[in-house]
Amino acid sequence: SDFERLWRTHTLSALHFAQAVLPGLADGGGAFLISGATASLRGGAGFAAFASAKFALRGLAQALAREWQPQGAHVAHIVLDGVIWGPRAAGWGMAEDACMAPADIASAYVALTKQPRSAWTHELDLRPLSERF
Repeated sequence: SDFERLWRTHTLSALHFAQAVLPGLADGGGAFLISGATASLRGGAGFAAFASAKFALRGLAQALAREWQPQGAHVAHIVLDGVIWGPRAAGWGMAEDACMAPADIASAYVALTKQPRSAWTHELDLRPLSERF
């Protein structure tokens, strides 16, 4: 049940959102940005359901990019490889400088939306300085 719930939450919901949004981005331009996680690239012990949902989300992003880019819609997948700073991270005892700042993540997303069509990014990895990869 966890496997199916995570797949529906992370992958099927993105497909439904893409079906509603991408036709409106064709020809008029615009960006459809999909947030992934470290699990989009590698699975961890005890995280099979989450990793498979995030792998599937990454695959969906690749397919959507190939389908919609020729029609003028920029589809990108962003790997958030680290903890995002906020109350939960603070509660875990994490240091703010060991986490990704929400404003900095937002700046990277905005930059993706402003890329010229001649140099679109499909996948971007974001991680804090201290994150090992």
